[in-house]
Amino acid sequence: MGHSEQLDLEQLLKLVQSGELDIGEAKRRLERSALAEAGDGAAGAADAKVDDLGFAQLDLEREKRTGFPEVIFGLGKTPEQLIAIFERLKLHSDRVLATRIDPAKADRVLAAVDGVMYHATAQALTWFKKPILKVNDGYVAVVCAGTADLPVAEEAAITLECMGNHVEKVYDVGVAGIHRLFRRLSVIREANVIIVVAGMEGALASVVGGLVSKPVIAVPTSVGYGANFGGMSALLTMINSCANGITVVNIDNGYGAGYSAGLINKNRMKRQ
Repeated sequence: MGHSEQLDLEQLLKLVQSGELDIGEAKRRLERSALAEAGDGAAGAADAKVDDLGFAQLDLEREKRTGFPEVIFGLGKTPEQLIAIFERLKLHSDRVLATRIDPAKADRVLAAVDGVMYHATAQALTWFKKPILKVNDGYVAVVCAGTADLPVAEEAAITLECMGNHVEKVYDVGVAGIHRLFRRLSVIREANVIIVVAGMEGALASVVGGLVSKPVIAVPTSVGYGANFGGMSALLTMINSCANGITVVNIDNGYGAGYSAGLINKNRMKRQ
């Protein structure tokens, strides 16, 4: 049943009211109409726009569904593949973000694609058709334990900024010198959402979680000595935290933390 044939609810109710249609038949017609609409929805999903590059299937409607375009994950992709993806996404979006791009790949993309910027610490590439406005009120705080954790913290910050968020960075405030954290506590507490990035034993997330009334997204990093086990010790500390309101993402996943914090901040603004 196409849209032109689908049920006119008002007409159906009038037929029931006049006695020309019994309730049982009206119910059957409603059920058939609901099934038809579900089928049309499935067909629409199947027809969703995809740009087929052979080695990649670009999801051109992701921003329409989720509020943010498809993001390029750079690991494992060649410079040629990155360039092709960038050029196609530029045709369909006002912004492109690529993560985990090493300097050698970045140089190749910068030479081939106009307007791309490389953020060396975050190892991220960005392209904007026009400057991204800070569309969400307030800010998200990115709190980082040590300088060695900065690549992950900066990946989170870049992601947030691409989503239209203002970011306040509170760096090098790990628990080994906890007075440094207390000096910046007012900035952290005023944030709408807080991301805490820490390696070693990952204790900073628990400390911050016990001092604030805002959502905390904890990011364990792979920074640490042998018993850190590539971030496992920090991950387990954060998952087992007794501080309330802490959510934990994967090891070194600054992008995932930034994206989640951006969604929280965006939806918080909608409710106000």
